[in-house]
Amino acid sequence: MSNSFSSEIYEDFPNHDRFDYPKNIIRVTAGYGGEALLILGRRKIALYDCGMAYCHEGIVKNIKDALIKYKRGTLDYIFLSHTHYDHIGALPYILKEYPEVVVCGAEKCKSVFESSGAKKTMKRLGESARDTFSDSKEPLIVDGFRIDRILKDGDTVDLGDGQYIKALETKGHTDCSMTYVLEPDSIMFACESTGVMRKPNMIHTAILKSFRATLESADKCKVYGAKHVICPHYGIIPDYFVKDYFDKYKFFAEEEKDYILYWYDRGLGFDELMKKYEDKYWSDERGKAQPKAAFLENAKYSIRHIVEVFRNDGLITCERKVSGLRWR
Repeated sequence: MSNSFSSEIYEDFPNHDRFDYPKNIIRVTAGYGGEALLILGRRKIALYDCGMAYCHEGIVKNIKDALIKYKRGTLDYIFLSHTHYDHIGALPYILKEYPEVVVCGAEKCKSVFESSGAKKTMKRLGESARDTFSDSKEPLIVDGFRIDRILKDGDTVDLGDGQYIKALETKGHTDCSMTYVLEPDSIMFACESTGVMRKPNMIHTAILKSFRATLESADKCKVYGAKHVICPHYGIIPDYFVKDYFDKYKFFAEEEKDYILYWYDRGLGFDELMKKYEDKYWSDERGKAQPKAAFLENAKYSIRHIVEVFRNDGLITCERKVSGLRWR
């Protein structure tokens, strides 16, 4: 269940193990680039995110092995943080093994799963991850996605004996982004709307839909006051850092915004902005955990959004192309 390849690009805090989860949280991740965590509830079992499609066999095996090891019956719930390929890719395969499981997520997930365009993107990026991180050529399934229980802000899902999952709407990365908190354990499963920890002094942002919403999501998570925070792709952060994490995220979000606007204000076009963004935020090291195709896809939407929101002068519009986005 280890992920030594991607661990090369993440730096832990001194005297801390980012995979040293509370005893009722089991890492069932397989392959590289996407995480999956099993929550051993007092009565019910839940899976948080599903990892990537290309390594579905490993994820399913890890789930089965964990259920046997801890003498638990079956999988009761799946909680989706959002609908990007690296978080839900293996979902159709898991559903084949556990057809009775209840899939929980935001209302927006339903329309995404019904979109042929979204499925094409999932397949394209999923295959890019497969080709980057494995020798497999297996065609990937992008049918069979579903949402059984739509969760809204403040909704709870009972895990038995006073234990429950609380849902928080935390938009910004996507419109379907959700944060979940396991209570009364006070364990927060943060989503990418509030960043991805890389190192104690570095948090990557991925502001694809709304800059302001990500800041609001960070404030919301901070005010919630969870004792423990699990950061997507990274692992659990030290408890002493929890109170500072969301402010740190806001700092890096502002820094990225200012960087994009600095070069835009100097007359750079979209392709030139993409190059500047790539120069600053891409590295071969980062490529060990994220396919470059996915990085560039995110960059297009981040740059477009920042310029349109903060430099809305009517001179710049965007058009969608098969190959992506470009200024016109």
